[in-house]
Amino acid sequence: MNNSIMDHVTMSSTMNSTSEIHEMYSQSKLEEYIFYITSMVVYLVVFLLGTTGNGLVIWIAGFRMKKTINSVWFLNLAIADFLLTLFLSLMFVCFVLYFHWPFGTFMCKLYSIYYINMFVNAFLLAAISIDRCVSVVYPVWSQNHRTPRLASLVTLIIWLLALCASVPYFVFRDTYVEHDGSITCYFDYGYTYGGDSGKLYVNATVTTELILGFFMPFAVIVFCYTVIAFKLKRNHTFTSTKPFKIIAAVLISFFVCSLPYHVFSFSNFFWYTDKDTTFQRILDIGFPIAIYLMLLYRCFNPFIYFFMGREVKGISRNSIQVALENAFSEDSPQTYLKIESKTTVESSLV
Repeated sequence: MNNSIMDHVTMSSTMNSTSEIHEMYSQSKLEEYIFYITSMVVYLVVFLLGTTGNGLVIWIAGFRMKKTINSVWFLNLAIADFLLTLFLSLMFVCFVLYFHWPFGTFMCKLYSIYYINMFVNAFLLAAISIDRCVSVVYPVWSQNHRTPRLASLVTLIIWLLALCASVPYFVFRDTYVEHDGSITCYFDYGYTYGGDSGKLYVNATVTTELILGFFMPFAVIVFCYTVIAFKLKRNHTFTSTKPFKIIAAVLISFFVCSLPYHVFSFSNFFWYTDKDTTFQRILDIGFPIAIYLMLLYRCFNPFIYFFMGREVKGISRNSIQVALENAFSEDSPQTYLKIESKTTVESSLV
């Protein structure tokens, strides 16, 4: 595989290529070995914890408990993370075979489910933030119109949007037979045919990933919680319910684990160089670590739900189902109605 700048840029994620994975630390056999072992361990851990934890959430939230608006949100987050962690088993096998992809072209394209997961996560967290904002700012409307059915419709639209945003990754992903007979799963942007079309495709996909996968959802999240903070401050209440705290923990986890990946991805695309500079060394070492962190995030949410959901006064050893039911419980719009009414009465007495 050609180790050109575009090959490196488009495939310098350990999740996206089997050839460039091998090339990323080619300067040193020791570094390559450390990277190889670390990647195997991370992929195996994420696969085991992610499929188990998210599988439990899917089983309980989808089949064992009453459907609520929050359970719809978190169920879809769990489905997206479960699918990704399940497909990590393919890459783990690829590592065991020392970067050989034995699953064929179709599975290579299907492995692009990583990007569906990325977009679904980002869009869902933005939708959850909008939902919280509407509940606080418009409690009367929320009480009458905010239903699990509406939340299910929103999640369906989110999945469709994520699928549309991920189409280029399915189209460009392909397999390549190396000179030694091994097979690489990689992105074929057409550089082997010359011209500027490949660069244009890379620009479009990287920009889409950065804007739709992080910046736009993050802007929506910041805006919504700024509005919520001002609303609660005006009503002189800063009480935070358990569902609110759990959502906040999930959002913080998303930001902490996703930001490094997008920073390194953007930097690696625009400032990659073949020269052995200090900055390039930081990119070469930091990018895989950022990807590991992004992967580990897919395991965090079930633990957040459980450990925060079990923090109930009088319950010390509650079951996983009880913990999740508590975590996915609803903030009644009546709570905000009472706060709004109390504030209105107090204002009229002044």
